[in-house]
Amino acid sequence: MSLAGWTCRDDCKYECMWVTVGLYLQEGHRVPQFHGKWPFSRFLFFQEPASAVASFLNGLASLMMLWRYRTSVPASSPMYHTCVAFAWATWALSPARSAPLPTLTRSSTDCGALSEKPPAVLFPSLHDQGRGSSRKELGSGKGTEWSPSRVSLNAWFWSTVFHTRDTDLTERMDYFCASTVILHSVYLCCVRTVGLQRPARASAFRALLLLLLTAHISYLSLVRFDYGYNLAANVAIGLVNVLWWLAWCLRNRRQLPHVRKCMAVVLLLQGLSLLELLDFPPLFWVLDAHAIWHISTIPVHVLFFSFLEDDSLYLLQESEAKFKLD
Repeated sequence: MSLAGWTCRDDCKYECMWVTVGLYLQEGHRVPQFHGKWPFSRFLFFQEPASAVASFLNGLASLMMLWRYRTSVPASSPMYHTCVAFAWATWALSPARSAPLPTLTRSSTDCGALSEKPPAVLFPSLHDQGRGSSRKELGSGKGTEWSPSRVSLNAWFWSTVFHTRDTDLTERMDYFCASTVILHSVYLCCVRTVGLQRPARASAFRALLLLLLTAHISYLSLVRFDYGYNLAANVAIGLVNVLWWLAWCLRNRRQLPHVRKCMAVVLLLQGLSLLELLDFPPLFWVLDAHAIWHISTIPVHVLFFSFLEDDSLYLLQESEAKFKLD
């Protein structure tokens, strides 16, 4: 118990919570919430066992699909490093390790074809700031997958930790990492729809997203941790993410059949998020709506990485065909 940060006082609060719940039920009242949260039956040192296990399985599914993607898609694919970065999620917090992207020209299908220019680093100004890294190392993309800033897997790690032991630190890390995942999904969409043709725009947009993330975290950390504001901010950027991906999928659904997988992922995630609206006491004091939502998102990783794999192989085929014509 002590390894998970449980103190004698915490354990006393836990026992008192169940005494209170018993008194409420004995008098015929509804199950009460404590500090806005339902009571959960602790298992070992897991404060919310079902949500903790589900978060771990989401991270495991993401990791397994990442390895499948890396073994199926050559690193020369235009979207390879950006897709891998979505799983490890290399963000601008580590500018010296940003993934390079080839410069593509716009085609009639928005899919792009390689130009006559050689592959270039997407953010040269950021790369020049790297310490102890040569231009050759940066251009080759070494270190991209193992950057210390890993948003997607990092988010599931902190989600697991938060549901294992709810503290101010674990709660904030869970919330901040979730916001970062949404922003990185928007960035991934930007690279796929705009960045392959106009890297400078993607670079500027990335800087904007980093600024928004910094302001968001700074406000919640230094001014006031406002749950309402955090929810509104995530919903707003989530809508941008959904609408942008759906617009691109609808525009290219006939030329690129595999984008239907992406469309299915977007719609599934939006539909499954409605589970969060179901606010009920945990079944068997373990399974609440949030845990069910976490469990339901596990298969979505398989579908999304399947789309990324198909799309990356398509872009690689297009780029190789362009080079052969040249």
